Amino acid sequence: MQQIRQQLELNSKMPDEDWAVFESYLERHEYAKGSLILHAGEVEKYLSFIEEGMIRYFIPDEVKEITFGFSFDGEFASAYDSFLMQSPCTYAVQALSKVVVWRISYHDLQTVYALTQTGNNVGRRAGEGLFLIKSAREISLLKDNAEERYLKLFKTRPGLFRQIPLKYIASYIGITPQALSRIRRRIS
Repeated sequence: MQQIRQQLELNSKMPDEDWAVFESYLERHEYAKGSLILHAGEVEKYLSFIEEGMIRYFIPDEVKEITFGFSFDGEFASAYDSFLMQSPCTYAVQALSKVVVWRISYHDLQTVYALTQTGNNVGRRAGEGLFLIKSAREISLLKDNAEERYLKLFKTRPGLFRQIPLKYIASYIGITPQALSRIRRRIS
């Protein structure tokens, strides 16, 4: 849990009493590799912090799944749009490895906001982190070609390539696994 506090205090220190309130609402939960954390159509009830593991966000489809996001150790994870709106999610969330999270429910987070001075910092930090990753990917999809997207991803998140199956990486950068293989051969 100290890892969560360190992440939240990157910009400003959280008083011990505020941390005690926030910490009291956190629940530890584990997911097995391959399990669905959230099915499409369900409402996201939790904002989670990943202690261990990798999570994939994808649009399920019988013909071709589309992977559009990942979260790793030390990052916040959530189907955040569903969480904020408390509406059904249009995509699914899957554990790509054994995943251990500390999570807080939507209702409990609202209580933390009301009871603490720095509670809003928790939601803001999580939301900003999730937004920045999403925004960088969207801009890259609009302005970069496939090879540039691959190289940027390799530079900014090299851990992906050691841990994530290439078919998910290909989908994430908007190309087929075959096109990714050609790019990898060309630049190696």
